Amino acid sequence: MKTLILYATKHGAAKEIAEKISGRIPESEVCDLKSGNIPALSGFECVIIGSSIYAGSVRKEAKEFAAKNAGELASKQVGLFISGMAKGENEQVFAANFPTEVLSAAKAKANLGGIYDPGRAGFFEKIIMRIVTKQSGYMSSVTDEGIAGFVELVV
Repeated sequence: MKTLILYATKHGAAKEIAEKISGRIPESEVCDLKSGNIPALSGFECVIIGSSIYAGSVRKEAKEFAAKNAGELASKQVGLFISGMAKGENEQVFAANFPTEVLSAAKAKANLGGIYDPGRAGFFEKIIMRIVTKQSGYMSSVTDEGIAGFVELVV
């Protein structure tokens, strides 16, 4: 099944997850929503959209793409993922950020985990992570099992 994997990211976690998903799906193509160079959806049976999340919101590019293409996405197999360290309240995040048509078409919606790399974080992000998590080093909650389970549900 020809699959398009789109992502929007701030520090690269959603990109890493998108690439890991692609590694499990033959005939898949990965594109950064920020690039604006997105192939026509008509060439794909399945579309996966992923985004990093901040304060309950996905990246603007992901939200706008889903809204603009909701009608066409509703006729595809769709997978939605978010990338974030916090767990819980995922359904509320999806409902607040994606059109109902797209949510209804989604075979899977998942928080596939987050990655915190202090080398990619800004000054204030480093301070917040130290306060919230009491850690200052690299952390990842992305798992191969989580990605495999997501892929199995979507394709």
